[in-house]
Amino acid sequence: MFQQLVTIVPWNFVAAICNLLIQMWLIKKFLFKPVQKVLAQRQQLADAQIADAEAARTDAEAMRADYEQRLAAAKEEAAALVQNATRTAQLRSEEILRQAQADAVEIKNKADADIAQQRKKAINEVKDEIGGIAMDIASKVVEREIDQQAHQDLIDEFIRNVGDAS
Repeated sequence: MFQQLVTIVPWNFVAAICNLLIQMWLIKKFLFKPVQKVLAQRQQLADAQIADAEAARTDAEAMRADYEQRLAAAKEEAAALVQNATRTAQLRSEEILRQAQADAVEIKNKADADIAQQRKKAINEVKDEIGGIAMDIASKVVEREIDQQAHQDLIDEFIRNVGDAS
């Protein structure tokens, strides 16, 4: 019995080898080729995704460069606008100062003219009043005889009236 377990039957051996070859052929045909086809498709899909990602990265870098360029241009434009506004404001303030100075000179000249006119008016009024006082004094002198003391009193009264008038 021990001998029968170790013996090789040639037909069984040929049948096992044929069975093995058929299984290998079936596995290759129905398993390896479809798996390799799926792996190739996945490789193509992965390559396509990598290419798309690379293109997206390139586009993003281009957009970033364009954004930075536009940002720099916007900053330059803003700086130019601020500089222009500053220059315009400075020119406007200088113009306002010149106008204010001209207005101040005009107001001063007008005030000087008004003061001169008021002074002339006051001098004329004082002259008229002095003339009236002189006429009063002259009429009083004519009405009475003047002695030295009366003459001095009239002069003092005239001086007081001139002091009150001014």
